[in-house]
Amino acid sequence: MEKRNLRAMSTRVYLFTLLCCLSLGAATAIAETKPKKSPKPPPGYASRLAIMAAFGSGKLELIDQNAPLPDGVVLEKDIEYGNANGHPLQLDLYRPANLTGPVPALLFIHGGGWKGGKRQNYHFYTATYAKKGYVVATASYRLTGQAPYPAAVQDCKCAVRWLRANAKKYNIDPDKIAVVGGSAGGHLAMMVGYSDLPTLEGDSGNAGVSSRVSAVVNIYGVYDLTTKHARETDLVPNFLQGKSFEEAPELYREASPMTHLDKSDPPTLILHGTIDEIVPVDQSDRLAAHLKRLKIPHDYGRLEGWSHAMDLAKPVNDYCQAMMNQFFEKHLPLPGKKK
Repeated sequence: MEKRNLRAMSTRVYLFTLLCCLSLGAATAIAETKPKKSPKPPPGYASRLAIMAAFGSGKLELIDQNAPLPDGVVLEKDIEYGNANGHPLQLDLYRPANLTGPVPALLFIHGGGWKGGKRQNYHFYTATYAKKGYVVATASYRLTGQAPYPAAVQDCKCAVRWLRANAKKYNIDPDKIAVVGGSAGGHLAMMVGYSDLPTLEGDSGNAGVSSRVSAVVNIYGVYDLTTKHARETDLVPNFLQGKSFEEAPELYREASPMTHLDKSDPPTLILHGTIDEIVPVDQSDRLAAHLKRLKIPHDYGRLEGWSHAMDLAKPVNDYCQAMMNQFFEKHLPLPGKKK
């Protein structure tokens, strides 16, 4: 093999590894509320290194995170949805051109361990779902270096309030708003969907408007921050005001979606790989069991042999979108489509 080919392969493997870190056997899917025709999951791998090797050798394709904007989709960038003590909070809004009536809205929340990442990371999803007929937003929120918990939760709730407050302007159905997030964004999506503490609303904009949502999609997010695995990382204590679990156990519990989940909460879709080394799959196993006990409608795509940031791989992304499509058709249908 020529040296330039070796360098190209090494660069591609490095980029895949970097993306996995930032997002902080045949596969099988477990669906608690089983779709009529379950999407077929892609084959998995024995380890994360095997996934990287498959990518490096060209056997595994990644999605194009910078794909061109599809025809028929309008993008408005850098919309200020709130202001937190002088810090502008921004989102990008994707919507179908020439909408004539209200449609459901989806808010995508990026990952990055609460300390990094950017809203544009979800361009692939947001553009795709706007093309399908949804109004779609992807929002930035204050990261750990700017403001620790509960700032990120407050900002994401503020983004929901903005969507609802501007529903008429953008042809959004205010009763059909969902949150979708991966990794840290999955945690924040669950906190938006399940928590109702007044202190988590914040005061960054549209006070008095509800931040309730109709559905939650959690992609390998943390359900319980009190576990030994979570407490021993640097990310969780830094997110929680620099405090250890021993110093502030109630803070760890308050910041855990499990604490807030009750029978009044919305339908939830869970997507998680079984060889995730950053967020262990038992986090989602426990979430699914909790949802089942509470009899909350939910689907669970539990993918054997896939690691963290698995949906950067095109076969997994195709599967995740198929699961999301069925979930939204049931719980957030577009006009003219039956549940």
